[in-house]
Amino acid sequence: MSNDVTASFADARRRGQDDLRAFLLDAAGRLLAEEGAGALTMRRVAAEVGCSTTVLYTLFGSKDGLAGGLYREGFERFRRRLEALPAGPDPLARLYAISAAYRESALAEPNYYRVMFLGAIPGYVPDEEALAAGAATFTYLIDAVRDCMDAGIYRPGDPVAVAEVLVAAAHGVISFELAGIFVPSTERYAAAGRAVIEWFVSPGGAAGPVDHGAGGPP
Repeated sequence: MSNDVTASFADARRRGQDDLRAFLLDAAGRLLAEEGAGALTMRRVAAEVGCSTTVLYTLFGSKDGLAGGLYREGFERFRRRLEALPAGPDPLARLYAISAAYRESALAEPNYYRVMFLGAIPGYVPDEEALAAGAATFTYLIDAVRDCMDAGIYRPGDPVAVAEVLVAAAHGVISFELAGIFVPSTERYAAAGRAVIEWFVSPGGAAGPVDHGAGGPP
C-alpha cells in the first residue's frame, strides 16, 4: 500500500459516501484483475486502501455485497455514459453512437466489464437489483432499434431480438480484445458494427448517409 493510495482514500472519504464507495470498488476491481477472485475479500481490499474492514462492511455488508457493488457500479457508469449521448433525430446514427459508447466504456473500465459480462467472480449470481441495473442499459439499445423500425429504416420485427443480435456481436469483439486474442482495433470494431447494424436496414430504408465514426455494434 502506497502513501498515494492512503491519501486517495482520505480524499474520497472527505468527498462523501458516494465517492468513497466508488473509490473502494475501483480498488476491489484492480485487485480482482491483478490477483484473481481470491483477492476479493474485505480484509484484502481494506489493506490495499489503508482502511478498516468496518468501512467495507458498513458500505457493502459482505463479500457478496462487494461483488454486487462491482456489478451494479459497472452498469451504472455505463448507463451514465449512454445518458450523456447527444440526442438526435436519426435513430440509425444513435445506434452507432451507442455502439461507440459500449466499446469506450469497456476499454476505459475493463475490470468492471469483466464482472458484468465475463464472469470474473466465480459463483456470483446477480440479484434482482443488479439485474435491473443491467436491464436499464439495454433499454437504450432497444429503444433505438424500435425507433429505426418505426421510421421505416429497419425491417419490421422484434426490437428486443434485434438488439440481442447487436449486443452479441459487440460482446464478441470486445471480449476477444480484452482477452488478448485480438489486438484492439477501432477499424475492426467499426467494420463489425456496420455489418451487423446495417444488415437489418430495409431496402431503401436509410434516409441518407450516416456518420458512422468509430462505432460498431452496441
